[in-house]
Amino acid sequence: MVTVRRSLWDEPRPADAPPVGRPDRLLVGVFAAAAVVEGIVRPDLAWRPLVTVLALTLVPALLWRRDRPLVAALIGWGVAGLLAVLQLTVHSGDLGLWSMMAVLVLLYSLVRWGSGREIVAGLAFVTVVVALGMYAASAGWSDVFGGTVLLLLVVALAAVFRYRADLWHRQQREIRNQERVALARELHDTVAHHVSAIAVQAQAGGVVARTQPEKAVEVLAAIESEASRTLAEMRSMVRVLREDDAAAYAPQPGVADLSALARSDATPTVEVSLDGSSAPLPPAVDAALYRLAQESLTNAVRHARSATRVGIDVRREGGAVRLRVSDDGRTDPGSAPEPGFGLLGMAERAQLLGGSFSAGPGPEGGWVVEAVLPVQAPA
Repeated sequence: MVTVRRSLWDEPRPADAPPVGRPDRLLVGVFAAAAVVEGIVRPDLAWRPLVTVLALTLVPALLWRRDRPLVAALIGWGVAGLLAVLQLTVHSGDLGLWSMMAVLVLLYSLVRWGSGREIVAGLAFVTVVVALGMYAASAGWSDVFGGTVLLLLVVALAAVFRYRADLWHRQQREIRNQERVALARELHDTVAHHVSAIAVQAQAGGVVARTQPEKAVEVLAAIESEASRTLAEMRSMVRVLREDDAAAYAPQPGVADLSALARSDATPTVEVSLDGSSAPLPPAVDAALYRLAQESLTNAVRHARSATRVGIDVRREGGAVRLRVSDDGRTDPGSAPEPGFGLLGMAERAQLLGGSFSAGPGPEGGWVVEAVLPVQAPA
């Protein structure tokens, strides 16, 4: 196995850079005004018109610092380097405006929003310009130390904010991944239940069509009803993902809706018993009990051999709720099928809520699924 390590050089540019807004334009306006005023009122500044015009070239750089941080840094620090070269060439006095300290903003933007390659290239260019400027100004060791510390603080501050933004985005991606897993589980439980009902009705329809053709219409109507209900539930789930505006969310089915799963006009019959479960339950526990019962019923209808009855029993036992789904199908002694996605998903549901889950052959035959969930589910 080859392990790939991503260096700073390969780090991509963050995607959280906001577009140019009103505060940015205000900042640029303040800088431009400060540069013009300083160029007018400072008599000790050599070559004031040229220096003022060069300082104003930072205006587009400040506007581009989020979208094109490397270009903005090259423009801003390039102007600073040009002033240092002029100072060395003509041996003049101070050629720098105090407003040129805005290049520190460009350095911050480079580290905050630049890609790995842009940061490496930009920092190398800034280092050369800073060294050239200190040499032109004949800076002492105290000035060199103070300037270096200031630049490192700006870089560190940008790196901290970049890391915090990346951490926040990773947390958001993790939340979305958990939501996708939950949605996939809901889709599996819903679609598997209805498709199993459709398959049972279709199998019965083949027998009825040969013996009682007039009842085939009823079977087809039941299949159509199940298919329409499946499509409606799938669309409601997918619509939540695709709509940006607030959606009208319907409450998830719970223990009170288990009675709708009961049936006596088909094989196997489904009997639902709710004992002591009228008290309200937390929404997460209520929905989990319904989905566990629905998935267990689906498995019994699809896989139980020669089953004539499926029982769904929910009982409140102190601080917990017990769900038991059993059928009277035939099971081979010692047989234990490999758990599929349905059983794994049910076990995950129970464990996430701090409960327990078991599934296997019953002592009197058939298949038994049991889940015990605490009434007060953990957050």
